[in-house]
Amino acid sequence: MISYLREWYERHFSDPQVVILAILLILGFTVVLLAGDILAPLLAAIIIAYLLDGGIAILQRCKIPRSVALMLVYTGFITFLLLILFGVVPLLSQQLTQFFRELPSMIAQGQQLLMQLPEKYPEFITEAQMGEVIGALRADLTGFGQKVVSWSLSSVMGLITILVYLILVPLLIFFFLKDKQRILYWVEGFLPAERSLTNEVWFEVNNKIASYVRGKFTEILLVWSVSYITFTILGLNFAVLLSFLVGISVIVPYVGAAVVTIPIAFIAYFQWGFSSQFAYVLLAYAVIQFLDGNVLVTFLFSEVVNLHPVAIISAVLVFGGLWGVWGVFFAIPLATLVEAVINAWPSRRKQEASELA
Repeated sequence: MISYLREWYERHFSDPQVVILAILLILGFTVVLLAGDILAPLLAAIIIAYLLDGGIAILQRCKIPRSVALMLVYTGFITFLLLILFGVVPLLSQQLTQFFRELPSMIAQGQQLLMQLPEKYPEFITEAQMGEVIGALRADLTGFGQKVVSWSLSSVMGLITILVYLILVPLLIFFFLKDKQRILYWVEGFLPAERSLTNEVWFEVNNKIASYVRGKFTEILLVWSVSYITFTILGLNFAVLLSFLVGISVIVPYVGAAVVTIPIAFIAYFQWGFSSQFAYVLLAYAVIQFLDGNVLVTFLFSEVVNLHPVAIISAVLVFGGLWGVWGVFFAIPLATLVEAVINAWPSRRKQEASELA
């Protein structure tokens, strides 16, 4: 056993470059895991600045000076942020409030519908069983309502936190973009001079992650916009809220689309019942998901990430459990990082291939 462990250690950690990469990965994950909540504004600013820097690089390739490109991209970012805060968020809040006002009548209507099932299908379900189901649903809804009330009571502290984010994060983003070279030079002073394996992993991950995250933001905006236009044309209630849910559902591949089907079908049923309009809404939603999965994703993410669906779902579960919403959003980039590390890490197969060569 000891000889096997010694052989494994020598095979994987005999190269100093591997040790450097392992230490950097452990330090990075440890800092984010233990101090992620405290450093959240800083981490958010670093991520957004990293994404915006790609736009600056594109403008620089068009012979625009970096200072001018920086102001153009940063102004566009602030404009987009203000549009979301003062244009979209009030509409979402309004429709969410309206939904909770109408929810009791929807529940009453649904209860009447469920109580008809024992009369139509007495051989499958009884009134007592249906009563238990309705009681369980009421208990779940009551618990959800209590959570909403508790959240509203703590919303003052949440509002203060949001205000701090809205002031600190844009400032940090500006200085990260403005002093990019100085900051990178300072950080490199703490890194070993010989880090070829780390640079190899970073080069592969940088190309994939930057393209993926920018493509994912584009996908969210396009799916959100198309869904809103479609639901508005069809006359579906809560079009802003439902289209927003459809937009963010693309963050979680495969699962998100299936989950969002429930509120769309729920609201469409209580608005029209089992009618042709109900079928049109579900058909339009299915077409949106088909075009997103087979056309838009192929166009935006062609050759960016090549992960198996099992790996993607596993990454969503693991990183979502560790870091919540941010972990879900960056699950695929983080899985890409893990894949890049595995590909670059010394293994027996690589050693055998190099010996044969």
